Amino acid sequence: MRQIAKGDYKGKWEVEVKGFDYYNTRTGTIDSGDKSKIAMWLLDPDYDGRSLYPRQVFFPMADADGGWARLAKNLKAEINSDLIEAYRGSVSLPFEPGKYKTIAVKLIDDRGIESLKIVEVK
Repeated sequence: MRQIAKGDYKGKWEVEVKGFDYYNTRTGTIDSGDKSKIAMWLLDPDYDGRSLYPRQVFFPMADADGGWARLAKNLKAEINSDLIEAYRGSVSLPFEPGKYKTIAVKLIDDRGIESLKIVEVK
């Protein structure tokens, strides 16, 4: 997580997901996966410590027909293609932390295993 230092988003924050750790039940060890194995991740920029309310949802593994594009097709809705590209990556859109000054990032890997990281914004 880093604060943006210049430009139109100066003073806002962004999160970059670089990978994840998980418990490997076969070996009994903690293993790491890189961002190429992340199927979906969610950002709650105002985590209250009880309920996760994602304001940004990303599908890094989605191709041109997956993720938000698939949702738009199923809902028969128009979704801005530029935004679809922005929500396909591993870096969040700029945001301002909410009143709780805590963010939560929930990650789901390509096997469906979930991870949650909670970070206090200082």
